[in-house]
Amino acid sequence: MFEDIMEKFEGSPSQQAVIRLLLERGFSVNDEGRVVSGGIEIPNTGIAREIGVDRRVVDSTTDAILDDPELRRIFQNISQIPSLMDLAPVLDLNVLTVDVLDTERPGIVAEITGLIAEDGISMRQTVSEDPEFAVDPKLYIITETELPGHLINDIRSLEYVRKIELQ
Repeated sequence: MFEDIMEKFEGSPSQQAVIRLLLERGFSVNDEGRVVSGGIEIPNTGIAREIGVDRRVVDSTTDAILDDPELRRIFQNISQIPSLMDLAPVLDLNVLTVDVLDTERPGIVAEITGLIAEDGISMRQTVSEDPEFAVDPKLYIITETELPGHLINDIRSLEYVRKIELQ
């Protein structure tokens, strides 16, 4: 799906940058062509500054989104999910980041969270980046307690795990 969306803007790397930002941040486009997060409007100048383009590029991208029924449906229904990852150090939570070799493999989230649950560890949040939207998608698992060494070794030894990081 991501490739299909980006293909619609293949002639404009600047518009692709706008699309990528909207998708990564979960920003919507309302009927007036304004970028919003929930009901809060995000100024086009701020978006443009963030990705290093002119404000008019943001305007033309949101116009193109509204003119395309498929894009309109996507960008009027996208939303973001609050993440505990950045708050983890403040809240004394632990973050396990899992980088896998084959993101298309079924059951990755189920197997890793199953191992953690079998060890009696409660998970506060799991975030799995979509391989369609992220260049190098990862699985993030936020727990209240530290993972014991044997569990870290079990997860690290899974054939599809490239590497893990603990925060």
